[in-house]
Amino acid sequence: MANIINPNPSLPSSQRSDSVDAERALNTSDTNLLRSLTFEISTVANHVGDQVMRSQLRPHGTQAKQDEPGAAFTTDLSDTIMSMLRAEVSAIDPLKGFWEDGGADLTPGNRYWSLCPLDGTINYLRNLSEWTITIAILEVNEFHQVYPVLGVVYAPALGLMYLAARGEGAIRIRHSPQGDEKREAVIPSAAKTLRGSVICFGMSYFPEESKLALNAAASMAGLPADIKRIGPASLDLCKVADGTYDAYFEPALHSWDVPAVAAATVVVWEAQGTLERWDGNQIAWDSDNDVLATNGVLRDEIREYLNKAAHASDAAAD
Repeated sequence: MANIINPNPSLPSSQRSDSVDAERALNTSDTNLLRSLTFEISTVANHVGDQVMRSQLRPHGTQAKQDEPGAAFTTDLSDTIMSMLRAEVSAIDPLKGFWEDGGADLTPGNRYWSLCPLDGTINYLRNLSEWTITIAILEVNEFHQVYPVLGVVYAPALGLMYLAARGEGAIRIRHSPQGDEKREAVIPSAAKTLRGSVICFGMSYFPEESKLALNAAASMAGLPADIKRIGPASLDLCKVADGTYDAYFEPALHSWDVPAVAAATVVVWEAQGTLERWDGNQIAWDSDNDVLATNGVLRDEIREYLNKAAHASDAAAD
């Protein structure tokens, strides 16, 4: 079995939730709460996402914009979607507020909503199907560190929704054009080596970061059957979780990427995949990160290529 990152580093995975009966009861209650929240949130994602898809199908003059150089592209529509999402999730449970507002109280146990109104803005504006709406819940652990415990990733144009909550596993819901619904457990691929695998990667809007991504991809060329760049990150990560891809890497995920990546991370973790930094450390949700997600089996092999590319980039900079 893959070396799964424990999303709560307060205890080893083998020792969590088994100390005393009271703790078990508390954890069971919390698991039930997260399970209930997940399905309520999926209804929100469905409702909002379907409205956004109808907007995509209509002629529109919406343009992409950048709030600052290097930042992700957004649209005025993103603000409208965000308002809808905030209102609907707050009606379910206000929690402690929204992570993106800043100023979070890092008291252990506090939870925050983390929302991405449109991951894959350019795809959306170009009438491609690969874009998502994501909803995540971030929790503060006993070390005052934040990590995701619930994630919903909805790709309306593809008829795909991924749901995951801590301790509950992950499921994929397929919606057919006829309105049929099929629910499946999310399981990573069984690929054992880079040779013949399918890898995807992401790039940022900063030239040096994109060069690193391209150099890392080039260093592997000839081994995978295909190396893809489609995006967005949330969908690519979910496709690692469900075995469509065998691994995903990106040299720099920034603060504006946190909501989308956090939601998809829970899907990867609960599918028993791995998601971590290139050096094997855990993701720090309050800072920029490089990221590697795999089926678990390819983790060490891919890391060798990524770290060589990173070291070469550092040497060139010197």
